[in-house]
Amino acid sequence: MRQVLSILLLCGGSLTANAEEFAGGADMSKLVAAKEVLRDISSYRNKPVTLKGIVTKVCKKKGCWMALKVTDNDEITVKVKDGVMVFPLSAVGHSAFATGEIVTRVMDLEKTRKYLAHKALENAEPFNPNEVTTPMSVHILKPSSVTISQ
Repeated sequence: MRQVLSILLLCGGSLTANAEEFAGGADMSKLVAAKEVLRDISSYRNKPVTLKGIVTKVCKKKGCWMALKVTDNDEITVKVKDGVMVFPLSAVGHSAFATGEIVTRVMDLEKTRKYLAHKALENAEPFNPNEVTTPMSVHILKPSSVTISQ
């Protein structure tokens, strides 16, 4: 009986070791399909929501943000103040759950160019501001907790 219990404990321990949790891990009771949130984002303002996505990018300087691909065509930036949570570069390509509040940042053309230039600089990617011809809005999830599968 002891051997079976030890094996079960070892197996259970390895399951939790496959996820990195920040601030206790995402609140799965608040999980909502991203398509539903993006369809009517105003209904989810000032309410905690958990979104699932694949990490496509992480801030290379301080790990203060990560981009989550939440649908085939949509990404949401998960952004914290520097040092509150530090997302690892190794998270790219892994599933993540983030719980927090969604904020929409509407930008004019100048702010859009500055925003994209800053993102390109952080990721050491080339950027030509003249190629940006339309303003954009970004949806940012300000997380209270995050879980990244490893």
